[in-house]
Amino acid sequence: MIPPRRTRRYPFTRLPLGRAWCEAIELADGRRFILRPMQPSDAPTLRRSFLQLTPEEVRMRFMHPIKELTPQHASKLATIDPEREFALVLVEAKPPDEALIGAVVRVAVDNDGQQAEFAIIVGGDLKRQQLGRYLLTRAIEWARKRGIAVLYGLVLDNNEAMLGLARSLGFTRHPSRDGSGVVEVRKRLNPR
Repeated sequence: MIPPRRTRRYPFTRLPLGRAWCEAIELADGRRFILRPMQPSDAPTLRRSFLQLTPEEVRMRFMHPIKELTPQHASKLATIDPEREFALVLVEAKPPDEALIGAVVRVAVDNDGQQAEFAIIVGGDLKRQQLGRYLLTRAIEWARKRGIAVLYGLVLDNNEAMLGLARSLGFTRHPSRDGSGVVEVRKRLNPR
């Protein structure tokens, strides 16, 4: 059995589960989660979890207010094209009909195959636990393995938490040319 890993870098314990991109995560307060690739069957859980987000969390992630995650939108988000997309969900370690998704990171490869866009959301009381940092490092790892040259994200210019996280991981900020209030953060990768 592989022992759990708690590193100085993250204040939680990680235990590999023997499948690619899958880990059990235990927070310092004892809450347990499973980090794993998103599946089409996650659509209903995405919808339930969306209801737990504040309007501000929704606006920061989707760039505008959304009152409901429709079944169609949830299904679209949960159905990943493995050739062009990657998504990890952090799901509570509870029975499927009770579990909520606490965080999601996604990467979508552009048509040129050289760049990819990431998006991330960490809900509610999971913030300030460095889960966003960890999820973004996993997205960077996936992009490098795929040979992506540039990973970028679109961020509202007043989303200081996301801009700070991106800066701390080596992303550079590029202001919007259209005055939309959205900036792009970019990181050049050295694909393996």
